[in-house]
Amino acid sequence: MEHPVSRVLALLELLQDRPGLTGAELAARLGVDERTIRRYAARLAELGIPVRAERGRYGGYRLLPGYRLPPLMLNPEEAASVVLGLLAGRSSGLSVGERAAETALAKIQRVLPPPLRERIAAVEQTLGVTATPAAGPSPAAAALFTLAEAARRRRRVRLAYRDREDRPSEREFDPYGLVFHSGRWYTTGLDHRSGEPRTFRLDRIERVEQGEADFEPPEDVDPVQRVVESLAGVPWRHRVEVELETTLAEARRRLPPAAGTLTELAEDRVLLRARAQNLDGVAVMLAGLGWPFAVREPAELRAEVRALAARLAAWGAEDGREGAGWEDGGREGSGPPA
Repeated sequence: MEHPVSRVLALLELLQDRPGLTGAELAARLGVDERTIRRYAARLAELGIPVRAERGRYGGYRLLPGYRLPPLMLNPEEAASVVLGLLAGRSSGLSVGERAAETALAKIQRVLPPPLRERIAAVEQTLGVTATPAAGPSPAAAALFTLAEAARRRRRVRLAYRDREDRPSEREFDPYGLVFHSGRWYTTGLDHRSGEPRTFRLDRIERVEQGEADFEPPEDVDPVQRVVESLAGVPWRHRVEVELETTLAEARRRLPPAAGTLTELAEDRVLLRARAQNLDGVAVMLAGLGWPFAVREPAELRAEVRALAARLAAWGAEDGREGAGWEDGGREGSGPPA
């Protein structure tokens, strides 16, 4: 015979999975009468998991939002999805807090059935991730949640921020949205200190408080596009302008938005404007595109392109096969994936 406690836990799982089921529906699913359902709901309330029963056409039983998280009832596939999501978030930088992903992962793994725990451990030990998260601290969960709520409610916030030079500032800010890009969290919106749109890294926000003033974002505002464009315009050491012999569509397909801004000059000619800290990397990128190009500025970039061409010519002229362990068709075992 099934133990009554098992039915109480089964009721909790049903209420988490499908809130709003009526007493009759719950009774039919658990194989008991409606009076027993009421008794089970009272038992959950005694355990600190209050259940609300609503009357009417759209009534039914629901879990009340409480002051603590009730125990989650997850089937094996749901538990595996949660754990894999935590692993992916930890690897990509998507998580918040210094150790939140690690502690949450440990808590869930401790209560997994042994066979599933072993399978998850096998995935964790053999998983490789190609994208490396940006180095640096993760944003505080409080800052992320406050900004998300303010953006949804269109409420101005006051935030304390430290820029890339570690200079502190206090500012009023209208957050349009949150963006996760290249391993970091950003928020973008109107900065009332400068009177211009600005993008801020969440891990540099020391404090954020939601105010009472409302704001109205611009029509068709796209936070993702704003963040990408602002990162492309970061005032690095060099300003770069290069004409590319290609179509605008092909340039947009090959170049990520963060590389710079693209302007069509003719049907088969595009102007790339960007900022760069190191020009040797720009030279390598241009060579890798495989398109003819003309450097407008800076003159130092032309020198870097010539130096790269000279290095490639020298390497191409050398016979590096002897004694290098190469076989015909390439190094053994280094071919493309099947």
